[in-house]
Amino acid sequence: MVNRIVVGAGYGLRDWIAQRATAVIMAVYTVILLVAVVANGGSTFEAWHALFANGFMKFATFLALLSLFYHAWIGVRDIFMDYIKPTGLRLGLMVVLIAALVGYAGWAAQILWRL
Repeated sequence: MVNRIVVGAGYGLRDWIAQRATAVIMAVYTVILLVAVVANGGSTFEAWHALFANGFMKFATFLALLSLFYHAWIGVRDIFMDYIKPTGLRLGLMVVLIAALVGYAGWAAQILWRL
């Protein structure tokens, strides 16, 4: 009989690729944002409001934020698995982290589509 320990591990290559993919999405978004800010011509409230009133920019921003949240989930989950040994505490912290990240994603959607 195999005694399995609940750690949440075993993802390996999939998470490694996800970390790189989310990093690329965030880097591309940073370039798009910088180009848009320079092309939009300013850092006034009106310029920022006009920039984010565009549907593409809202979508790109939300995609970048979701990438950030997933990137953070993988990284912090791995830290929890490596350094927090009591299983109950580790799983409790993971639940809190998931709740926070989902809440942040909802908050970001509310902010972006409220403009």
